[in-house]
Amino acid sequence: MPSPLLSTLTWVVALFATLFGVISLVRGVAHLWREFSGGQPDHTRTRPVGQRLWGLLSAALTHREFKGRPAVKAAHWLVMISFPLLFLTLVSGYAQLRDPSWALPLIGHFPPWEWLTEFFAWGGLLGIAWLMVVRRRAGHGAPGEAALSGGDAEPPSSARPAPASPRGTIDEGDTPHPADLPAEAPTPAPSSPSPRDGSPRGIASRFLGSTRWQALFVEWVVLIVCACVVALRALEYAHLGTDPATAHLASAWHFPMTAWIGALLGGVTPLALANAIVIVSAVKITTSMLWMMVVGVQTSAGVAWHRFLAVVNLYARRNADGSKALGPAAPMLNAGEPVRDLEDLPEDATLGVGTADDLTWKDRLDFYSCTECGRCQEMCPAWNTQKPLSPKLLVLAMRDHLEAVSNIEVTEVDVEEVTGPDGEITRLVEKGVDPAPHSFDVLSALSQSGATGPLGVAVADGPLVPDVITEDVLWDCTMCGACVDQCPVDIEHVDHILDLRRHQVLMESAFPRELGRAFRGMETKANPYNQPARKRLDWAKGLDFEVPVIGEDLESAQDVDYLFWVGCAGAYDDRAKATTAAVAELLHTAGVSFAVLGSGESCTGDPARRAGNEVLFQMLAGAAIDTLHEARAQRIVVTCAHCFNTIAGEFPELGGTFEVIHHTQLLNRLVRDGKLRPVAPPASPGPVGAGDSGTARATAGAADTASDATAGAIPITYHDPCFLGRHNQVYEPPRELIGSLPGLELVEMPRSREGAMCCGAGGARAWMEETRGIRIADARMTEAASTGAAVVATACPFCSQMLGSATGASAGFGTSGTPAGPGGSADAGSGSTGADEGGAAKLPEVRDVALLLLDGVRRGLDEHLGPDGDHGANGH
Repeated sequence: MPSPLLSTLTWVVALFATLFGVISLVRGVAHLWREFSGGQPDHTRTRPVGQRLWGLLSAALTHREFKGRPAVKAAHWLVMISFPLLFLTLVSGYAQLRDPSWALPLIGHFPPWEWLTEFFAWGGLLGIAWLMVVRRRAGHGAPGEAALSGGDAEPPSSARPAPASPRGTIDEGDTPHPADLPAEAPTPAPSSPSPRDGSPRGIASRFLGSTRWQALFVEWVVLIVCACVVALRALEYAHLGTDPATAHLASAWHFPMTAWIGALLGGVTPLALANAIVIVSAVKITTSMLWMMVVGVQTSAGVAWHRFLAVVNLYARRNADGSKALGPAAPMLNAGEPVRDLEDLPEDATLGVGTADDLTWKDRLDFYSCTECGRCQEMCPAWNTQKPLSPKLLVLAMRDHLEAVSNIEVTEVDVEEVTGPDGEITRLVEKGVDPAPHSFDVLSALSQSGATGPLGVAVADGPLVPDVITEDVLWDCTMCGACVDQCPVDIEHVDHILDLRRHQVLMESAFPRELGRAFRGMETKANPYNQPARKRLDWAKGLDFEVPVIGEDLESAQDVDYLFWVGCAGAYDDRAKATTAAVAELLHTAGVSFAVLGSGESCTGDPARRAGNEVLFQMLAGAAIDTLHEARAQRIVVTCAHCFNTIAGEFPELGGTFEVIHHTQLLNRLVRDGKLRPVAPPASPGPVGAGDSGTARATAGAADTASDATAGAIPITYHDPCFLGRHNQVYEPPRELIGSLPGLELVEMPRSREGAMCCGAGGARAWMEETRGIRIADARMTEAASTGAAVVATACPFCSQMLGSATGASAGFGTSGTPAGPGGSADAGSGSTGADEGGAAKLPEVRDVALLLLDGVRRGLDEHLGPDGDHGANGH
């Protein structure tokens, strides 16, 4: 038996620690319950129960949400499982303060239970140790890293003439695309990779802005508790061996992973072993209770509370099937139900989210569930190009605002008497909350990045924009979905930003001025380019075959294999019109019948919806759905990733369900079936498709610098459109199509597939100027150049627009006459597509996959028809 005095003292300490710990934890739980129950209803989050429970269990047990870091995934899984499994060792600890030999009834000496206990005690110990090493290696960032978002993308200068518009002449009354605006002189390139320079190597610490002391506290608690369990198991082995009645239990059968430690204690006296068990049990209990005390007070400590809240958050995710909140935008809610018809809303209805009172209980749960791991921040194209927006900091700002508003006590007091019309002046004195409701780490990152004011978020209820986040933060988002895809607890960042935008646009009429022109174009001419409907078929003028139009040449779309939805970009943007014509020619060559809507086609409403103009979206979407129904469309092929996402994912909620296929999917199928047969370019180095497309590439130098390219093959890299890849999981068809093109060798960029970087066009950003930090398209094209590729293949007209108009200047590309490497430095070995006559580095050419395929197919037709054969189209 242990020392009676020691046993009594530790028992008293444990009881008091438990009392305070339980009271604090209950207080924290009650506070969070009030916080969540005070939110607006959301009736879409709880059913079907069975499907949601299965999604929760599968996500938690497989850790499928952890992407890209298998070691971290395994370590976190061990720590997660150890938390509930080792709880019974805490129960045993209380009894062992009085009797060190005590064991749980029935299972205390049951070998399988003992094996599990020891495995997860060691696993939790090693897992948390590895996670601490990972955090240490990643660092916590420096204040200067957050302060890089102040400058313009490119400072004004008249030293360089503006390039010609890739979209042709801008007519009077047209909506100019930001890429058509005069380009500025480049910012001097950094001599070495710097944080947030847009390159794969220039990423700031993902823990920048995370509350450091909370993470360290939780990590050390887990480490101490797991170490105590291991130590107790070793001490129990040695203590049981001192009593002949229990000596048979002191074996490797019962202590498979700690017997070797216990054997080292064979010479210690029974009293010393008993006292050691009491002391270690007391340490384990007080450490656990200290954790409960701290997290009960620090209800905003997501790194601690997520082990409870994340369970509910995963259950209540937007999609009951367990998939991420990507693809279709979340519908706007009113009274907890999706708004399908805005005309049915009461006049005093609040649209979107304007204040904390407008947040649903699920919104609030999202903010409190954040672990501050920074995975979203690490992937965000806006943050990584020196803009104020960080998805993590946005969530923390909202969380801390909610915490401040819920804790504040407001009293009215007389402060002074002054001479004036009102006589005595009173003011509100705020009590029970700090002036800045943030930790030092969060406040530093928020204020220095420009995400909030110098004192952080407002501590009293008020408009979320700009009192909690600035307008720059709200409108810098491209809605690429990288944050949502990477979040291990399924926070729906994009949905929150969209709801904030909806309120700003619909209730406050506050939005970037450039959007006004796009809105007017969609309202009056059903397209954001502000072009007349009669020009929607201009892309087909160079074709030598007729493109049938529904309602003119055909009665309905049932008379053809596919309805070709051209899209606004495909009809009006010069670069995209070439892609549209190429797809039409390829379908015609393959014998696939198709028709278009011509002037009857209108915008799907995607730019309006992503900009927050839900009213305009529903108007445009409703008109488009009616048109498709009238045309009796069933199978639709599109070239635009945004149209693909909207028609396939968002039209069904408004009553329009159609089979939608992307052009890369259809063309890949036609190549596989042998209906399209591309032929390799001539063996001698030369421009890719120069004969047909009229463009040239310096392929010889590119082929030499692409280490992974097959000898003699032209290196090409593929840019994943966010709304095709990440939002809709279409990754392989475009790559398979490129792989089927003879003479080309696919080389992947460092950031590809689900980790691909955005082009900068999503979230209606295609219609806004990019005035802060590095241009996203410049950063992406500089990354593409680092692969040595001659061509960047795309599969979306907006990606082609943004990347095609990039100069790389703001990312430091081409300084000193050489191409910039991934970090923006002038590194000749990093790859180049060649140089112009003056020796300056050139970015890869940007071409849609359809154009590349058309080049190969035309070469095959040339060989088949001979030198006088007809290509079947002109001007491409």
